[in-house]
Amino acid sequence: MSEGLARFSINQMTVKQLSLPELAAACTESGIPGVGLWREPVQAYGLEETAKLMRDAGLAVTTLCRGGFLTAIDPHARVRAVDDNRAAIDEAAVLGTDTLVLVSGGLPDGSKDLHGARSRIAEALAELAPYAAARGIRLAIEPLHPMFASDRCVVSTLAQALDLAELFPAAEVGVCVDTYHVWWDDQAPAQIARAGRGGRLHAFQLADWVTPLPEGVLNGRGQLGEGAIDLRAWRALVEEAGYAGPVEVELFNERLWSRPGGQVLTETAGAYERHAC
Repeated sequence: MSEGLARFSINQMTVKQLSLPELAAACTESGIPGVGLWREPVQAYGLEETAKLMRDAGLAVTTLCRGGFLTAIDPHARVRAVDDNRAAIDEAAVLGTDTLVLVSGGLPDGSKDLHGARSRIAEALAELAPYAAARGIRLAIEPLHPMFASDRCVVSTLAQALDLAELFPAAEVGVCVDTYHVWWDDQAPAQIARAGRGGRLHAFQLADWVTPLPEGVLNGRGQLGEGAIDLRAWRALVEEAGYAGPVEVELFNERLWSRPGGQVLTETAGAYERHAC
C-alpha cells in the first residue's frame, strides 16, 4: 500500500458494478485499506458473510450507509423508520464499523413544513442515539445539497446538522462532511471548526462537482479533480479541526458505473492521490 492511500476508503457506490467478493479482491490487489458499505448489497450477500469477507480481506469497514429517513408524520411510518434504523445500527455493529451515516429524509407527501420535519428527526434521534451508543456505533448526520431538501434530506447545511447533533452527546451523534454537498456553503469552514471543537467530525467523504449537471442530478458526482471543488483545501479544513479518520470517496456516476469496476477503482485511487493528498 502506498503511503498516500493509508487513509483512503472506497465507498461501495463508487464501484457498485462490483460484487462484494470482487470489491474485496480488487481492494486487496490495489492496496486499498478501507471500504464504505451500503445496506442493500450487504443484505443481498448476507450480513455475516459480508463481515467475514471484509475481515478475511483485511479491509476496514469505514462507514455503513445508510440510516435516516426520519421525517414521516404518520405514526406507523415513524415506528417503521425507527425500527429500520435500529436494524441498521445492529448491522453496522456486525460489520465492525463504528459509524452509521444518516440521510435524514425529505418532506412527507403534502407537507411544506421544514421546521416540523427537522423536529421529528430530533425526536427519532432521541430514541436511536442511546441504542447506537450501547452497540458502539456513532450516528453521523449528513447534510445534503439544498436541491435534495424536498425529497431526500431536509438537513441542508452543516449548521443544521450540528444543531441536531448537539442535542446529544458527541460520542453518540455527529456529522458526515461530504464535499459534494457542502462545498458551496461559505459558512461550512466555520461549522467544520465547530464540529471539531465538539468532537463531532465522524466521517469525511469526497466527490467533485461538475457542470453541466446530468439529468438526474443524484448521479452527477464527478471524479476527483474533474470539477470545481478544491479537495485538498477541504481535507485541510477537516484535519485542522482534528479529523484523523478515513477519507472516503463516494461517487454516484453513471459513466463510471458503465466501465469495468476494477479499472474505476484504480483510477479513483490515483485521482485521490493526485488531488486530495
